[in-house]
Amino acid sequence: MDELMELRTYIEAQRYDDALVLIGTMEEMAKDDKLNKIYSFSVVLLIHLIKQDAEKRTTRSWETSIALALLEIRRTNKCRNAGGYYASKQDIIEILAEAYTAALKKAASEVFEGRYEDDNIAQMVDKPAILDQALHLILTEQ
Repeated sequence: MDELMELRTYIEAQRYDDALVLIGTMEEMAKDDKLNKIYSFSVVLLIHLIKQDAEKRTTRSWETSIALALLEIRRTNKCRNAGGYYASKQDIIEILAEAYTAALKKAASEVFEGRYEDDNIAQMVDKPAILDQALHLILTEQ
């Protein structure tokens, strides 16, 4: 909210260059917020894809979590007014790669009743296939 007050001050004082710089900063902050939300939902998506791959099965609960995470990723990524997307395909690839480690740790505590450490689970699953599957799922509906 402070940024809006500052922007108003710049415009009222006809300091348009400062106002444009501030607008750029605000746009970057908004995009970062969207990317952070996409990251969080990507962790949830990956947790359940890892669990499916590790246990070679699925549950209704996992399927629901996957569907809801995809819904939130797509909703968050959509630029409502301007059209298009906040995160490009390359951005999504990078987010998924970053989110994988956190997802693996969480999945390890849940699969096989938590009997294995994340490094053990990492050896049981096909990381590239999981990341490709996640990317495909995210981009399919866009």
